[in-house]
Amino acid sequence: MRSLIALQDRLLAPIGAGDAALAFAARFAFAAALAIYFFNSGLTKLGDGLFGIFQPSLGAYAQIFPRAMEAAGYDVSQLGLFHWAVVTGGTVAEFVLPALIIVGLFTRFAALGMIGFITVQSLTDLIGHGAWGDPKVLGAWFDRVPDGVILDQRMFWVLALAILVFKGAGWLSLDRVLARSAD
Repeated sequence: MRSLIALQDRLLAPIGAGDAALAFAARFAFAAALAIYFFNSGLTKLGDGLFGIFQPSLGAYAQIFPRAMEAAGYDVSQLGLFHWAVVTGGTVAEFVLPALIIVGLFTRFAALGMIGFITVQSLTDLIGHGAWGDPKVLGAWFDRVPDGVILDQRMFWVLALAILVFKGAGWLSLDRVLARSAD
C-alpha cells in the first residue's frame, strides 16, 4: 500500500505545486458557471435610468425583503433607509464582486464577500421565500440526490470561493501583477 501511495506521489508531483493552478481553476469555474448568473440577477434589481442602481426596482425589494414588501403592500415608500441600503449594496455586490474575481483583483476579499452574499441569499430563499419547507429546494447532504439548490449546489459554489479565500487568485491575475510591481 505504501508503494502505491509513493508511486501516486511521484507521478503527480509535477502538479503538486499547483496551488496557483487550483486558484485559477476555481476562478475559471466561478466565471463559467456563476458570474453571468449573478450579473443577470443584478440586472433584475436595477431601477430606471442612468442611476437606476441607486433607485432599485420594486422586484429588487421583493426579492431581498419578500415579507417586508408583502407587509407594506408592495409600496417601497413604506420601507426605510436600511432596506434601501441592503438592496443597493446587494445589487452593487452582484456586479462588483464577480468582476473582481474574474480579473483576480482583491480576490480573497471578493471571494469572502461572495460567500457572505451566498449565505444571505440562501437564508433569504429559505426564510423569506419559504423554501425551508420544500425538501427539493433545500436538499439534503449524504443522500442519493445531488441537486438540492441550497445545500447541494451552493455548497459547491462556496467551495470554489473558499479555494480563492485560502489560495488567492492564482498566477493569471491582477493580484499577482500588483504583488510583483510592489516588490
